[in-house]
Amino acid sequence: MTRTNPVTQNREWGFFGTMMQAGYNAFEAWDAASAAIADAIDDHEGYYAPEGIRDFLDSRHGRHFADTVASNVNTGQTFEAALTAAIAQWQGWKIGPRLYREEGIPAGLPYLTGWVQHFAILNEAA
Repeated sequence: MTRTNPVTQNREWGFFGTMMQAGYNAFEAWDAASAAIADAIDDHEGYYAPEGIRDFLDSRHGRHFADTVASNVNTGQTFEAALTAAIAQWQGWKIGPRLYREEGIPAGLPYLTGWVQHFAILNEAA
């Protein structure tokens, strides 16, 4: 299955806006992040739907994710290495009991996976 990355619906904020404000080519950063996140959460068949990744990146969490990437670049990493490191960091965190209670995301899931699943479910329910 060929995966297509839906375009941002939030050019001002979220991942796209933060990358643009930080001086990056936001379109290239968006495509790279979308593909890398799909790889990281093992979503090659689109189970969580590309819209789940889009909605995560468009959210305030996507803005924080972009801040992590930009911070890594500021330490001297290439964009690709910074993105890989940010994904590893976010996947290393786990969803805790508070987020389970507040958002319904199962506790113990990798943080990035949990948020992408969350946004995919919200998108499907809309």
